[in-house]
Amino acid sequence: MLRLASLIYTFVGATVAGMFMVAALVAGMDTAKPLIAAALVGFVVAAPIAWMVAKAIKGSE
Repeated sequence: MLRLASLIYTFVGATVAGMFMVAALVAGMDTAKPLIAAALVGFVVAAPIAWMVAKAIKGSE
């Protein structure tokens, strides 16, 4: 399941990090530090999401 979760993480991580970066830009934080922090938080938040999605996919077999 780790292989499936890591594959899903590549897509979910980029998507969630992008969403957080857009949210930071909309909030007026347009310097490097807030954008990098938003991207890092997005990648961290994406890990459990990818694991839950992989678990749901594996459970449906």
